[in-house]
Amino acid sequence: MTRLPFLSRVNFTRRSALLGAFAAAVTALSPVQVFAFGASDATSLVNSAWADITRVMSSGKSGGSLYRDFEAILVRYADVPVIARSVLGADWRTATDAQRRGFTAAFQSYLARKYGSQFRNYRNTQINVTQAVPVNRYIEVRANAVSGGGAPSAVTFLVSDRSGSARFFDLRLQGVSLARTERGEIGAMLDKHRGNIDAVIADLNS
Repeated sequence: MTRLPFLSRVNFTRRSALLGAFAAAVTALSPVQVFAFGASDATSLVNSAWADITRVMSSGKSGGSLYRDFEAILVRYADVPVIARSVLGADWRTATDAQRRGFTAAFQSYLARKYGSQFRNYRNTQINVTQAVPVNRYIEVRANAVSGGGAPSAVTFLVSDRSGSARFFDLRLQGVSLARTERGEIGAMLDKHRGNIDAVIADLNS
């Protein structure tokens, strides 16, 4: 079965009690129920994003050049500010404006390096959209990821237009959430640095 790279589960420490708050935060950050966009817009976003990912991963680039291209894809298709706020969780409320900006920028670059490197293994994977369904205050674009002759893996993009145009704010494979996984990673960094956000930003930039 084809697996995308963020499937490893994380052990939550002091942040495990806040997992319920994550769902509430996503709901609060989502747009109102009356959609300014439709299922076709969300589906187009997913197809375009995967086409760009495939193009970049097949370009032969590596290192900084690859990561810059992958970061541009994130900026174009992902609602990184919403994801950053969600993964930082309760600490976002106590962060200064400068820390919020610094964390969002560092988190964006961290995502580009982490997934830009790992997604090279999936340049021959196709995404076949099966459904685009309104759920609560966003749209779930459900698809199958197929690589070679392997069995398909279920992939779901959670898409909203909160930023003014369609963007995905989470990506789930076989029920495992990228946003929740990264929330665990960031939570572990905060535990390591005793809640020091500046130290977490430095870690993300290193």
